[in-house]
Amino acid sequence: MSNDVEPEVNDRQIPVALSSASVYPLSVHDAFAVAQDLGYEGVEVMVTNNAVSQNPDALIQLSHRYHQKIVSIHAPTLLLTQQVWGTAWSKIEKSCQMAAEVDCDTVVVHPPFRWQSNYAENFVEGVREMAATYQVRIAVENMYPWRVRGREAVAYLPHWDPLGQDYDDVTWDFSHAATAGANSLEAIKALGSKLRHVHLTDGSGSGKDEHLVPGTGTQQCADALQHLAASGFDGVVVAEISTRKAKVAGEREEMLAETLRFARQHLSVPLVRSSDQ
Repeated sequence: MSNDVEPEVNDRQIPVALSSASVYPLSVHDAFAVAQDLGYEGVEVMVTNNAVSQNPDALIQLSHRYHQKIVSIHAPTLLLTQQVWGTAWSKIEKSCQMAAEVDCDTVVVHPPFRWQSNYAENFVEGVREMAATYQVRIAVENMYPWRVRGREAVAYLPHWDPLGQDYDDVTWDFSHAATAGANSLEAIKALGSKLRHVHLTDGSGSGKDEHLVPGTGTQQCADALQHLAASGFDGVVVAEISTRKAKVAGEREEMLAETLRFARQHLSVPLVRSSDQ
């Protein structure tokens, strides 16, 4: 009997998809077109004020036209899309409904703000119940502390950090981790099977939410992706970088192509398993 470790090729390639937020200020339509052109394997739709992002029939048409699976719906956030889909619970419920209509199984949500007291008090239980009702995974995203005059302010409840919270599913965002001063590699290891979804990006730790191209900041993006590949991660890696500062023709596409190359390179690590002989 031995505990030799043998490499084993992972039959399941972890999909790399593109967030529609990565082409902002361009449209959702552009996100599908760019994803096809560059060779991504799907699109995460962030629900915004853009009418197409709220229309499941239009999204299905785009998915078929560009041969891009819709891998996730990012529920509208309070600060950026306050008027979209009503109350906080309504935003999540309509996102779940749309996920079911477009045939994807993951909805990304942010934790509540502290001042959303009733919503925050029932958030963990409410998310679990709604996920069961609509048969989707509601993956709560890591955020970061707010700092006012150099001091940390409590902005999110139950916390900006999903570690230690009673969530069934979590989305990990590398840029938010950099802003928070968190270690993504250690967090991803600690989350284990709770990790459902990854927003691939980076940050410098400047305190701003930068959404840099992975590998250009301080997070251990390469090591984290290699860990996902070796641990049998069965979710999706979604490129969510900021390209809004792109000024010349092709610059946005090159940033997105580099992000895809980075993901594919570091997700191509073989699984490792223990064999008893």
